[in-house]
Amino acid sequence: MGEPNANAKWSKYAIAEDGTLVRKAEVCPTCGPGVFLGVHSDRKTCGRCGYSVKIE
Repeated sequence: MGEPNANAKWSKYAIAEDGTLVRKAEVCPTCGPGVFLGVHSDRKTCGRCGYSVKIE
């Protein structure tokens, strides 16, 4: 699955065949569901709490 478009909120979600909502983007482990991590060239960061993890 490709990375969602950062400029389109609707691209971060999908509807499964059973009608449930599926989140495509990675969520912040500190803030919880509903807060996605921003994907940069060398890291993923949370704009709310500042959590970051380096992409290897």
